[in-house]
Amino acid sequence: MASLRLPAMNTSNVLSTVDLGVGGMTCASCVARVEKALAKVPGVQQAAVNLATESARVTVAGQADELGPQLRRAVRDAGYEPRAANAAIDTASASPWAGFAPVGLGLALSAPLVLPMLLLPFGIAWMPPAWLQFVLATPVQFWLGARFYKAGWHALKAGTGNMDLLVALGTTAAWALSVWLWLFSGHGEHAHLYFESAAVVVTLVLLGKWLESRAKHQTTAAIRALHALRPERAHLIDFEGEKDIPVDELRAGDKLAVRPGERVPADGTVLEGATQVDESMLTGEPLPVAKSAGDALTGGSINGEGRVVLQVTAAGSESVLAHIIRLVEDAQAAKAPVQRLVDQVSSIFVPVVIGIALLTFVGWWWAGAGLETAIIRAVAVLVIACPCALGLATPTAIMAGTGVAAKFGILIKDAAALEVAHRVDTVAFDKTGTLTVGKPRLLALLPAPGADDAEALRLAASLQSGSEHPLARAVLAAAKARDVAIEAPQDVRAVPGHGTDGFVAGQRVLIGSQRWMRELGVDLKPFGAAAQAQQAQGATVSILTVQADGAPAPRALALLAFGDEPKPEARAAIEQLHAQGVRTVMISGDNRGAAEAMARRLGLRPEAGEVLAEVLPGDKAEAVRALQRGDLPPLPLAGEGRGEGGRALQGAAAQAAPRPSPQPSPARGRGSQSVVAMVGDGVNDAPALAAADVGMAMGSGTDVAMHAAGITLMRGDVGLVAAALDVSHRTVAKIRQNLFWAFVYNTAGIPLAALGYLNPVLAGAAMALSSVSVMSNALLLRRWRPPA
Repeated sequence: MASLRLPAMNTSNVLSTVDLGVGGMTCASCVARVEKALAKVPGVQQAAVNLATESARVTVAGQADELGPQLRRAVRDAGYEPRAANAAIDTASASPWAGFAPVGLGLALSAPLVLPMLLLPFGIAWMPPAWLQFVLATPVQFWLGARFYKAGWHALKAGTGNMDLLVALGTTAAWALSVWLWLFSGHGEHAHLYFESAAVVVTLVLLGKWLESRAKHQTTAAIRALHALRPERAHLIDFEGEKDIPVDELRAGDKLAVRPGERVPADGTVLEGATQVDESMLTGEPLPVAKSAGDALTGGSINGEGRVVLQVTAAGSESVLAHIIRLVEDAQAAKAPVQRLVDQVSSIFVPVVIGIALLTFVGWWWAGAGLETAIIRAVAVLVIACPCALGLATPTAIMAGTGVAAKFGILIKDAAALEVAHRVDTVAFDKTGTLTVGKPRLLALLPAPGADDAEALRLAASLQSGSEHPLARAVLAAAKARDVAIEAPQDVRAVPGHGTDGFVAGQRVLIGSQRWMRELGVDLKPFGAAAQAQQAQGATVSILTVQADGAPAPRALALLAFGDEPKPEARAAIEQLHAQGVRTVMISGDNRGAAEAMARRLGLRPEAGEVLAEVLPGDKAEAVRALQRGDLPPLPLAGEGRGEGGRALQGAAAQAAPRPSPQPSPARGRGSQSVVAMVGDGVNDAPALAAADVGMAMGSGTDVAMHAAGITLMRGDVGLVAAALDVSHRTVAKIRQNLFWAFVYNTAGIPLAALGYLNPVLAGAAMALSSVSVMSNALLLRRWRPPA
């Protein structure tokens, strides 16, 4: 990988974002409460809270620093603890047993209360005295369970409810009923008490929350691993020699020594030495990459056997690694569309559950079951109906999916792209630099009769000497190989989709497509047969012209034929998408002959509408929208775009070759809506990437393309397209599984508890198990590997 460039932060926008940690959240109702509290702060445009990362991302009008204190105060007033933005990640490196002490104490105090139930199947009837049950259960209820009272009270003050309120109400009712039966019912020591229900429920909820916390820490493993890539110190070379300094002090222009086996501390360019560099954690590419003087190094990669000296080009927040971390954090902090529906359900869930519990109490009491039974049935309803699993179902799966994707070089910028990608049925590829190597060569320069090829090459190279276009670089390389002298051009103007216009030594020179030259009135008859022959071999044809003062039209001077090679993995990547039932289309601004020849080398069928040629840069976005409508984009009507070729391609759907096309889903056929992913790498691809349902930018491409795309493929490997779609499929499947079981758990558990089939202890165990099972299911995504 020669260079990795990711979009820099745009500080010119009026809106800015603030990230802060939020401690003390326990369920989806807490998420809704924090979001409401933040939204009430003046200047806040949007607030998104993530339960899995225990964080909030707030979009504000104006400078973020001004509203920071107000936002933290709003979180505190809502009953939660404002923290640093990465607190959940920073604390994740603590001992795996961190926070277990309250759980262990609860288990120790609750064990004697549960022991009679365990001994009963063995014929041992033993019950601890009432005073011992009281002594054991009370500290569990009011000391270890104090967090539930505190959070529940804050929820009541805010006019809402949450998991803590349900647990506090249910366990307090069981504890208070036991005290009343012991002291005032007249049964005394022989009364049937429920201290074990209160203590065990509190302990099980604490245990579930501790296990949940451990699982959350595992979901942040991807970000922690990225943070760990940056070494603490760097070897700075200055006039005093080598000295170690913290990497935070590095600046662009510094010279650093990187020793064998060390991590590269910052982005830079090799000045001295040669080595092999392992960039696998950044790109997913397992093979070391050879680096020598002039090559780019990316901070965080591992140096091989050679010592090199590099000059820093970007450090700190401007480095590639910092941008990658930012993209992964953005994706994990974002809220998927399906999660918003879950939050709406959760916001009314707790009040509804409390209502059901009251109805359960009244119903059993009315039926003559007695106060004791009615309270216990209502307690079971309150305990089992915790919305924890609902709140965790989506964000944990998204965190696990985006984290494992980043490990293999797929950076998913937002949750919406991840959620939509699984529905993609059409992938449109840009040709140059995406499916091809993007380094065309000048294959032939054919001068017009009476023209000199060396003079033609001099004019073409001089005109394009300041251009970064791949074809321009090919001309300059050919001129350098032939030692052709190049002059500085004047008044050079790039005409998008057509070519270049300017003056060389006072003479107007133009180079561009045949279509453009026809529009300018250039006589192309001398090159007719040669152009067709070159295009039939897959070459891209450009025409070099000059225009004398007063001449009505430019005069053709030479034909230039360029050739590019397909990427080695491109054909296999396209075949892999076909195997997944995804239709593939190549969009190119090249002439039809060259585009179709390259398409056949890639395994695409031009006759089946899988090639869209002669598409101007400004029309790529419209081509994507046409694919979304299920139609082929209209072909160009100018020049060679007219005639039989255009009509044949537009009607190609009825003339498919024997190889069957990938079949769209039943809901989407031709003429109906398709979900389109666009894959590109250049500035001219940015509008199409933004117009597509899912934009995928190649990591070897431009900043603009990556800014417009929802997914960035860190290697220039188009095989990652199928991998990105696959990880989206797996992640959405986990989200659906989690939501299904979370809803089923609540819809089945509440009636069972209300009808008396679940006691509070079983309800508490089931509630804890539901949250842990959702987290564990999401963590299975960490085993994902890109399909071979």
